[in-house]
Amino acid sequence: MTEKPKLHYLNARGRMESTRWLLAAAGVEFEEKFLESAEDLDKLRNDGSLLFQQVPIVEIDGMKLVQTRAILNYIASKYNLYGKDIKERALIDMYTEGIVDLTEMVFLLITCQPEERDAKTALVKEKIQNRYFPAFEKVSETVQCFGELSLETGDQSPNQRIL
Repeated sequence: MTEKPKLHYLNARGRMESTRWLLAAAGVEFEEKFLESAEDLDKLRNDGSLLFQQVPIVEIDGMKLVQTRAILNYIASKYNLYGKDIKERALIDMYTEGIVDLTEMVFLLITCQPEERDAKTALVKEKIQNRYFPAFEKVSETVQCFGELSLETGDQSPNQRIL
């Protein structure tokens, strides 16, 4: 029996949430080891598990994977959720990178000076509404062109992949 993947992260969504979603979409049970103290993080750092000295980290197939996108790419490939060919993978990557850009914009709001926060928040909202939402709405049309998952209904033919 294969061991369940083990996820090491804070007891929070953050950068591990997309990994949880992907494992759930693949129907894979996993264990979570929450980092509850600085000592827990230091232990991972000191045993050499953290290539860049930061979490998330996923133990899977005898490996200790770090960096969110590397983790996601491995899991998606392993469970046949990363497109059937290079064109589908490129499409998936385009939307993934868009989500990364959007997420970074939102996270950067946290570091804004209070006097700048309202103006920058308005700018981020404008970009989300006019740039990102229209692009993500197109994913439904694009996916249907590929004959894959219908995002409106969630219907999926047997043996078809989720984009």
